[in-house]
Amino acid sequence: MSPSPGIVYLVGAGPGDPGLITVRGAKLLEQADIVIYDLLSNPRLLSYCPHAEAIYVGKKAAAHSLPQEQINALLIEKARAGKRVVRLKGGDPFVFGRGGEECQALADAKIPFEIIPGITAAIAAPTYAGIPVTHRDLNSSFTFITGHEKEDEYRDDQTKSREKGDAGDINWDIIAKLPCIAFYMGVKSLARICSRLIENGMSPETAAATIQWGTMPTQKTVVSTLSRLAQDVAEAKLQSPAITIIGKVVELRNTLSWFEHRQLFGQTIVVTRSRHQASELSERLEELGASVIEAPTIELHEPADLAPIDAAIKSAGNYDWICFTSASGVTATRKRLFALGHDARLFGQAKIAAIGQATAQAIARDLCLKVDLCSKTFVAEALADELAQRNAIASQRFLLLRADIARPLLRERLQQAGAAEVKDVPLYETRRAAELPATLIESLVTGRINWITFTSSSTAKNFADLLGPDHRQKLAHIKLASIGPITTQTLRDLNLEPTIQGTKFDIDGLISAIVAHQEKSP
Repeated sequence: MSPSPGIVYLVGAGPGDPGLITVRGAKLLEQADIVIYDLLSNPRLLSYCPHAEAIYVGKKAAAHSLPQEQINALLIEKARAGKRVVRLKGGDPFVFGRGGEECQALADAKIPFEIIPGITAAIAAPTYAGIPVTHRDLNSSFTFITGHEKEDEYRDDQTKSREKGDAGDINWDIIAKLPCIAFYMGVKSLARICSRLIENGMSPETAAATIQWGTMPTQKTVVSTLSRLAQDVAEAKLQSPAITIIGKVVELRNTLSWFEHRQLFGQTIVVTRSRHQASELSERLEELGASVIEAPTIELHEPADLAPIDAAIKSAGNYDWICFTSASGVTATRKRLFALGHDARLFGQAKIAAIGQATAQAIARDLCLKVDLCSKTFVAEALADELAQRNAIASQRFLLLRADIARPLLRERLQQAGAAEVKDVPLYETRRAAELPATLIESLVTGRINWITFTSSSTAKNFADLLGPDHRQKLAHIKLASIGPITTQTLRDLNLEPTIQGTKFDIDGLISAIVAHQEKSP
């Protein structure tokens, strides 16, 4: 018996910023068996569906990786195989996205489908550039037009087959009278667009702007007049993808611009933490306007032998202090507690100590435990010092739950101060990543990277090893950010001098130091 038909979801990915996808769209990605995505769908959205098969069918003007007819056939084929298929389309599926054609093909094949709208670029890009597309004092209509459909060099065979005068043609006499117009993907035809509008009566002094990579940290905006826009865009070397908006509302940009004024806008920053740890730092940097490249240098693995971990956790209530040195250790502890059929009640009356606020927050969130002592800085020495100041070491029993590569300093300090017992249990193994991502290597070659962040000695060592023996030369013109003194010393041992060190030895301190440096830079 052949499998029953699956279903296809046409999901608008939004204009580029992955945070602008709809809640419904994100949920469907999580449930997808197959994701078929295009050029303008941010690849970061694939993080919602790490176990789905991802198929790229990106199209550029006159350079289609897969013709539209084959994309339609692919959707039908996968759905007929009983799969939940997400067709992820940049912007909105029905705004110059050929979603209507794909739905027609699905309907003809009797394949169930659903359309999830997305934010289209002609609204989002001007918004991120500080240009409202409507304004009660300036315009009561807003018009979308494709900027290249009738240019021969950009037309595919289906578009070329249309007769002149059909729905694909532009009536310039009417368009020139409209108060606000957005042209999609018309950079190379911009001179023609502007001249046709002027020829048909639009004032050459009409305000106009072209926005490249709107809503992304690489966004670039050129504001001009209709008569000069094409020249100014060419001089600024703007390319597709871009949106051009023409109308008096463009004049409001000087007052309403916000996105390009964020503290780290225009900075490309590499995050070298493990994949599951990277999200917090990446999100914080992106909120400040940075473009983030995640390049995990370490991978966390569960030890092959779990017996010592389970034995330690089962006896946790026999200790006076349980010490966590990282959020990853908290996560690993929670996993083993549940696997054993227990919860934090197993800890009994033991006091809880943590290194750094991030670890303390993880303890409260994941284990629902109150932290009795949290070091102010993210180093083992600080926790040992604060325990000593409380006279809380002598004759006490300690259980340290941490990584296999954790420095022995905390254990040694506790033993030297008279602890009755110090049980040091590696909860997870830290291994070097197999390789650096291709996007990072390409960005290094092209000189796109401004900063590389290091949140531990292991990220610094592994990054240098993965780059190779000439790592110093490859990083010569890149700013390096160290989370604290231990990582700084490791960088110096690698013959690398950090540009900044965190003001506090945690994520907050690292970000604050980067922002402060940027504010001082010319």
